[in-house]
Amino acid sequence: MSVTPSAHPDPGSTSKAEARQFEMDVLVGYILLYGVVLSLLLICAGLIWRLVNTGNLHFDYELSGMNLFQLVATELKQALHAELRPRLFLSLGIAVLMLTPFIRVLASVFYFLGVLKNWKYTLFTSLVLIVLTYSLFLR
Repeated sequence: MSVTPSAHPDPGSTSKAEARQFEMDVLVGYILLYGVVLSLLLICAGLIWRLVNTGNLHFDYELSGMNLFQLVATELKQALHAELRPRLFLSLGIAVLMLTPFIRVLASVFYFLGVLKNWKYTLFTSLVLIVLTYSLFLR
């Protein structure tokens, strides 16, 4: 009984492919983990600061009619004018949470292009990145 080379892939190539997949899984996992944890810390810091200062957790501002970048720019302008408020941490936490999937897809594009040199995955992931970028600019 003879075994053809196509029936059993080269063990060295399988382990390289598995190692690359593991690298990608770890990268995506860390991006999502750190993004969500940082967002949680910022939001909790803002809520605790608000509770200590005022005794309640009510914030008086709307997010409607504003895209992500307008929200962050408004908050950072106020912070630069020495108007540090709990709302800054809350807004930055929301921004980090919204940017986490964007950064994950961006990292995937670079990984598929630079490491795997897989043009098909790079193209599909780039299309997802374009849609995510467009959605961040919507009101």
